[in-house]
Amino acid sequence: MKLIVAEKPDQGRTLASVFKMKKRDGFIEILPNEIFPKGAYVSWAIGHLTELSAPEQYNPAWKKWSLDTLPIIPENFKYEVVKSKAKQFQIIKKLATDQQVTEIIHAGDAGREGELIIRNILRLANCMKPMKRLWISSLTPKAIKEGFQNLLNEADTKNLYFEAYTRACADWVVGMNASRLYTLLLQKKGYSDVFSVGRVQTPTLALIVKRELEIENFVSEPFWEVLAKFNINGKKYSGKWEKDGDSRIKTKEMAEKIAAFCDGKNAEAAEVISEKKEFLPPLFYNLSAIQAEANRRFKMSPKKTLDVLQGLYQRGIVSYPRSDSRYVTPGEAEGFPSILNKLQANPDYQQLFPLPNSSIKNNKRYVNEKKVTDHYAIIPTEQVPNLNRLSGDELKLYDLLARTLIAAHYGPYIAEYTTIKTVVEGRAEFISKGKVQLDEGWKKVLPQKDSDKEPELPAVQQGETGTVLKSEVKESKTQPPKRLTEGQLITLMKTAGKHIEDKELEKVLMKAEGLGTEATRAGIITMLKDRAYIEVRKNLVYATAKAKILVTAVGGQVLASPEMTAKWEQRLHQIGEGEASPKQFIEQTSKMIKHLVSETSEGSSGWTFSDELTNAFVPGKKGGRSRRTTSLGKCKKCDGMVVDKGTFYGCSNYQKTKCNFTLSKQILGKTVTQKNIKKLLAEESTDVIEGFQSKDRTFNAKLYWDGEDSKLKFDIAAQPVNQGG
Repeated sequence: MKLIVAEKPDQGRTLASVFKMKKRDGFIEILPNEIFPKGAYVSWAIGHLTELSAPEQYNPAWKKWSLDTLPIIPENFKYEVVKSKAKQFQIIKKLATDQQVTEIIHAGDAGREGELIIRNILRLANCMKPMKRLWISSLTPKAIKEGFQNLLNEADTKNLYFEAYTRACADWVVGMNASRLYTLLLQKKGYSDVFSVGRVQTPTLALIVKRELEIENFVSEPFWEVLAKFNINGKKYSGKWEKDGDSRIKTKEMAEKIAAFCDGKNAEAAEVISEKKEFLPPLFYNLSAIQAEANRRFKMSPKKTLDVLQGLYQRGIVSYPRSDSRYVTPGEAEGFPSILNKLQANPDYQQLFPLPNSSIKNNKRYVNEKKVTDHYAIIPTEQVPNLNRLSGDELKLYDLLARTLIAAHYGPYIAEYTTIKTVVEGRAEFISKGKVQLDEGWKKVLPQKDSDKEPELPAVQQGETGTVLKSEVKESKTQPPKRLTEGQLITLMKTAGKHIEDKELEKVLMKAEGLGTEATRAGIITMLKDRAYIEVRKNLVYATAKAKILVTAVGGQVLASPEMTAKWEQRLHQIGEGEASPKQFIEQTSKMIKHLVSETSEGSSGWTFSDELTNAFVPGKKGGRSRRTTSLGKCKKCDGMVVDKGTFYGCSNYQKTKCNFTLSKQILGKTVTQKNIKKLLAEESTDVIEGFQSKDRTFNAKLYWDGEDSKLKFDIAAQPVNQGG
């Protein structure tokens, strides 16, 4: 008899569902069949059933957070059973030691983490029985049966276990030591909070803070553009003045001179360039790509996207979601006609058939075995569901995957892009851009938000002449870098190699797919939220004062740079390939941490933080207690006190009386500090705050509370900032 150990309960039940079975407490008994003549047991973990032991399990003195005990580096790492999951562990252990069980089938997710989860359970259960590995990319009945008939040998995936184990131990060393180190040193500076530090989360946070500071430090400058409307031989269109490819003019006076010069003058279409462009259908999705797309289209968080896909996978509806590949094998492509036939039967997709291309089996854009890693791209399986039975989020993601598969069988989207250079009086040059769709192609299947705003231009011939009907000056201002969305943050993590100057390391990190893995990026973002390093408001990512304080303290240390991740990923990959030593890797990590502890402890005396940052800092929860609140002054609406609520300032009486007095922390691009809120509440107005950014200008102002209108208002300072000219 065989024991099959899956990673999750749903997964275990799905694996067993293709056979006749009996449900038991914590496991399922598969009755004898062709594949298992003597029957089998199926049990499951509940994700991670085991965890690395806490520091005090190695040495009681390590329980207390103290600089004197750092660095904490165990001689040998120990795993233990998670207390809340002990019952399920005992069920697996009992089955594994059952004399009837002669072989174990490892059926964890087919990847590094799955390898680690199941092997650790069996190791703690002292199970030494022969083992085989189930390695499949979808949970359809067909895939499950084929997988059990083609099991891998235990040795085939053992190096992946060594890689995952080494990664976990090294991350423990970095996290335990660096988190304690920076927490204790920053507490000495007056920042009472826990500052979590990690190999992936900290360089990710550094990238977010870098963008945040670019936005905060951006100084907007005005510029002017000249727009003109032409009548060329009876054909009308508009254009924008340009010189050497730049349309921006630094002074209003110069812009007005150009506009006045052009008004009513003769014009010639000096150059007309038309170019036909083809855009191929999009590639299939890997996890990062669909997380970014779902966030862009549906404002769905990366974690939500992964959770929904995982649910669809466990029901056999889509393939393995944690894939890093955007290609499929020829074997998978052979199944596409069957899937497409089932999709065609659905009223939502009927109008998209028949397909322009009946097969893409030989199309290397999609079917490329060399580019398939452990898993192929995320695609619908042959188990096509009744769409009415999917939840709203499930339907959105399934529809996206189904349409992407259909779109791959369509031709390219083709458009003609035209650029007209119009010259006024032989001197002033204007550029007009437009496009005409020639063939809708795959966009019939996957409608896109068209970012090309070019209008359709008339059929103007080069050399035709006419006049300027009207010219006008348009005032604008330079814009700060755009704030990241959660989906863009996933992409930024994946492409973090672009931020490395060392070209060799850049190649390594790009090969290693950036910061984190397909499976962990959503979790890292969730962790940064939970630890109050970032806030996500209306799908936009904001770095908190806590994040800026930590990144300032870490400074140029390797902990904040993608370079360290590049080196780690390179060596870990080599361990997974059996080409590098886990022991040596841990030794090098320990050496790095020893150096970090001594260097950071000495250098911390030189850390400096601005008053604005200190005032904006809000301590988080400590030891399970609620967030510490500091009263900033008396509420303007009741007898309560105004306190810092994290993302805004509000009345302490809200829970009791529902007093809705609130003050925003961010006003027209500026952070309003606790210091200014105290001044506002005590003295009726703040100090002058520089750099408020309205639609048309940047200005200085005090903030004051207007009691009659119950409103916060601006007291505009005498001199506006950056009016230019």
